[in-house]
Amino acid sequence: MLETLKVDFRIIFERDPAARNWLEVLFCYPGLQALLFHRFAHQLWSMGLPFIPRLISHWARFLTGIEIHPGATIGQGVFIDHGMGVVIGETAIVGDYSLIYQGVTLGGTGKEMGKRHPTLGDNVVVGAGAKVLGNIEIGNNARIGAGSVVLRAVPADCTVVGVPGRIVYRSGERVGPLEHGRLPDSEAQVIRALVDRIEALEQQLNRLTGEDEPSSERPPATANEVMVAAAVGHSAIESDHDRCRLSDRVIEEFLGGAGI
Repeated sequence: MLETLKVDFRIIFERDPAARNWLEVLFCYPGLQALLFHRFAHQLWSMGLPFIPRLISHWARFLTGIEIHPGATIGQGVFIDHGMGVVIGETAIVGDYSLIYQGVTLGGTGKEMGKRHPTLGDNVVVGAGAKVLGNIEIGNNARIGAGSVVLRAVPADCTVVGVPGRIVYRSGERVGPLEHGRLPDSEAQVIRALVDRIEALEQQLNRLTGEDEPSSERPPATANEVMVAAAVGHSAIESDHDRCRLSDRVIEEFLGGAGI
């Protein structure tokens, strides 16, 4: 246990550039303090001692804002960064050298008995506010984006984003554990593609209906012409798919990151 505590202490200097000296880390890092309380409470829990482990867990939550059930199994080198609002359930398992940010929940989905909380592999990163729920497994080196809700198992070396969480592969490129700004935004990409498609269809329809001509000279569009516009819309998108030519500034700002 002493060796595990040493690893818990050293990992903070490796992953937090704000960690300057051992005194600051020991007294001002609630994640480390919560782990100290938990490892002691977990030992008592493993011995079958009633009440006292839960009381220690309750004190730790009051002092650190981090709630870890004494029955949870947490590997060495785990770093809970800031940690306010983190909740780790009774049957949760957290692998070695995992990184957990504030507001994370490793919880259950009901009142079932037995194993009902997630199992995290080694070197897993769980972003701020993410919820991992149920008896599911998160593979080694997985990355869970901030605010994601994960309800299904995640293979190793994958990135999960969104609500509900969707697996996004970053083939040929390794994302560092602290590089949350480089996580892909799958929802914004889909919305961009849909808006591109709508705009291309509108332009094709305008050309077929002669909208640029004076109203007195414009012939009405036939049903066949409208169907042709829809059919050729996809090919029009492919020729200019990488950018949106939108006049609506609000939508442009949304696609640029102001929304999702």
